[in-house]
Amino acid sequence: MFAITGITGKVGGALARTLLADGLSVRAVLRDEAKSGPWIRQGCEVALAEMNDAEGLAAAFRSVEGVFILPPSEFDPEPGFPEARRVIAALVAALIAARPGKVVCLSTIGADAAHENLLTQRTLLEEALGELDLPVTFLRPAWFMENALWDVAAARDESVLRSCLQPADKAFPMVATQDVGRTAAALLREDWTGTRIVELEGPQRVSPNDLAHAFAKALDHPVRVEIVTRDSWEALFRGQGTRNPLPRIRMIDGFNEDWIAFRDDGRSAMKGTVTLEDVVTDLVGQNCSEAAG
Repeated sequence: MFAITGITGKVGGALARTLLADGLSVRAVLRDEAKSGPWIRQGCEVALAEMNDAEGLAAAFRSVEGVFILPPSEFDPEPGFPEARRVIAALVAALIAARPGKVVCLSTIGADAAHENLLTQRTLLEEALGELDLPVTFLRPAWFMENALWDVAAARDESVLRSCLQPADKAFPMVATQDVGRTAAALLREDWTGTRIVELEGPQRVSPNDLAHAFAKALDHPVRVEIVTRDSWEALFRGQGTRNPLPRIRMIDGFNEDWIAFRDDGRSAMKGTVTLEDVVTDLVGQNCSEAAG
């Protein structure tokens, strides 16, 4: 039996479906009972717990071979990341109480960055869980290709891709969520001792130009890159409702300035198989279907 948090998301869902397809038992850890139906129909047990509920999480993590932890991401955190710290405290308490056989935790590229930024939430998580007397694997994926969902409308309607990642020809490590979920499933089935770090990126690195080309192919019309200059980011993000944009700004700085990166530029990172073209084609198709509906 494997307990899976974040099962209703793309990564957790891909992980759970992979395990179920191989005939393995899954306990779906959900915050909302209304979302349990599809997983019950696929044969999952269900446990209900908020990610800051140590007692509920401990009950969900007991008597399982392994736990997958997908902590919630706070995209507009308060200074000092109090939201993440509350979740981390609950997770630590739950894991100490439940003592599952092993833990795979979704972290991120940049969890070891020297400068504070939005991904520091995962730095704090790794520091806390790394102290546990349990086998723990931190899976550090690259930038999710599915983040391109936010670019679909502009690419479709304006033939433009507005990019904070820059310059336009710089290739960044990216990965599809399907690859992340499948890799997490494989890691959960391994045996190890102590703490280890596994980095993961896609089959090829992706530049903003590559992303525009993928959209152009999927939409069957040209798409050009428009660089969003750094001096406009704060006003842009505040206009989107962000109250504290600095962590997000510093995260993008980290990618652009190469201080958010894999340890040896990805030479030892695992490589996924899902291509950017496949992901963008799916995103465009889903968006068009929703618009038609």
